[in-house]
Amino acid sequence: MPEARRTTLYDVARRSGVSYQTVSRVINRHPSVSDETRERVQRAIIELDYRPNRAAQSLAGTKSRTLAMVTYGLNNYGPAQMVINIEQACREAGYDLIFTNVADHHLTTLKGSIEYIRRWDMDGLLLITPVEGLSYDDLAAMFGNIPVALIGTRMGSSAPSIVVDQMAGTRQITEHLIGLGHTHISEISGPSQWFDAQERHESWLETLQSHGLTPGASIEGDWSAKSGYAATRTLLTSGERFTALVVANDQMAMGAIHALREHGLRVPQDISVAGFDDIPEAAYFGPPLTTIRQDFAKLGRQGVEHLIQRINNPGHHSKQDVIAPQLIMRESTALPRLRE
Repeated sequence: MPEARRTTLYDVARRSGVSYQTVSRVINRHPSVSDETRERVQRAIIELDYRPNRAAQSLAGTKSRTLAMVTYGLNNYGPAQMVINIEQACREAGYDLIFTNVADHHLTTLKGSIEYIRRWDMDGLLLITPVEGLSYDDLAAMFGNIPVALIGTRMGSSAPSIVVDQMAGTRQITEHLIGLGHTHISEISGPSQWFDAQERHESWLETLQSHGLTPGASIEGDWSAKSGYAATRTLLTSGERFTALVVANDQMAMGAIHALREHGLRVPQDISVAGFDDIPEAAYFGPPLTTIRQDFAKLGRQGVEHLIQRINNPGHHSKQDVIAPQLIMRESTALPRLRE
């Protein structure tokens, strides 16, 4: 039985009514193509299931000088900062960047986005993987010889990846509060399907237990200030006794501080509050927020460097690179008002 004919660049050109040179410019994201033409060509690419012949490109020794990225949760501060810094690092390294944002964490959505991005000519792929999803082996099988690197996956993964040590960050912030004399410490965690939230929660529990302390109540938020506000109101109305609150990100900490004030409590005189991320506004909260700083610029830069190293040295054995976070002490934490 004869092998089915592979869709070519010329087929896409005929379907979209443009020259094959224009199709090539669209694939390589050339700025001279109008939005209307670009849309028409992209529609033809999808309809014809066109994929560049990367094997032929490899034999020819050519590179696209383009990296691709799939990310999730772009409306959140962390992933947004990663994308900004990755794009800058790509430009500095002489690469273009194409990316797609996954709207939800369902596996079918992620697979659909990956199938879409595979249509484009790329030298390597960065995948921001803050939630449970495809394994690295699944991704490697989907992309064949194209190098793949992960950002923000689970700590200790054997896959080529770059992460911030989330557990070390939460350990620092929890030990800071214990060092001030707090023994009743509650938590507002991030969403349980996120790796970062899982590791921060695990570290909070382990740190308290290692100091012989019983963990306070933990309520799950969704990273938003609104969820931090709602979680804190739940803690306050439940009768939970706590003098300090470890919050899994700065936006939720902002909501928590607002809820405490509504309840007639002062920060830090009555309740100490600590966040995570060190967003630019954290230094200007009322009061300025004690938090953990993640170096998103370094994360993006090392992610791109890691991937380019794999592109240039296909046989190189890559591992996980770990970036240490930093405790930033400000005015939202203090000694407990009364001895516990």
